[in-house]
Amino acid sequence: MKLLADENIGLEVVRFLRRNGNDVISVIEEFPSAKDLRVLSQALSEERILITSDKDFGELIYKHGLSHRGVILLRLKDETNENKIEVLSGLFKTYKGRLRNQFVVVSETKVRFRKRKPGF
Repeated sequence: MKLLADENIGLEVVRFLRRNGNDVISVIEEFPSAKDLRVLSQALSEERILITSDKDFGELIYKHGLSHRGVILLRLKDETNENKIEVLSGLFKTYKGRLRNQFVVVSETKVRFRKRKPGF
């Protein structure tokens, strides 16, 4: 799977995703401190699913109507790398085939696919 990990995801999580066969670009490694618009644009242009903990991407997509190829928004109580890895592992195991072009909000106990606005 082609993924783009936002700065708030952490390099340990990025390494885990790579070890599990994913093609992952990390904002920390490639373009640190990039603005959200740049991150979303990069993910879109490279057909990558964005993994982030930043709610601002929801505003860019739902309020401003920006396109994406998929967003996984982590809304975790426990922000440790270990918990992120556990939650993402469960998500990919159960929903891997449904993530593309979706805005998915994930917590420790719930996965929610947000509906797209008409015309997007």
